Amino acid sequence: MSKLFLIPTPIGNLKDITYRAVEILSNVDLILAEDTRHTGTLLKHYNIRSHLQSHHMFNEHKAVESVCTKIRSERPLPL
Repeated sequence: MSKLFLIPTPIGNLKDITYRAVEILSNVDLILAEDTRHTGTLLKHYNIRSHLQSHHMFNEHKAVESVCTKIRSERPLPL
């Protein structure tokens, strides 16, 4: 079954993240991030290879419907 996780990420110190957050980010098919540069730094630091996609107020209207459809379909998201 597909799920949506909302994971807060640290601002500033990369060590200010929980073990559970790192585990979830490592095991999801897709990560949506407001700023992919900062999130990319975090993912690289923890060697997380999940697919990363930009998602912010200027592009959310284009992406939200397809992401919701993929979640509802209960199939893994394509990378």
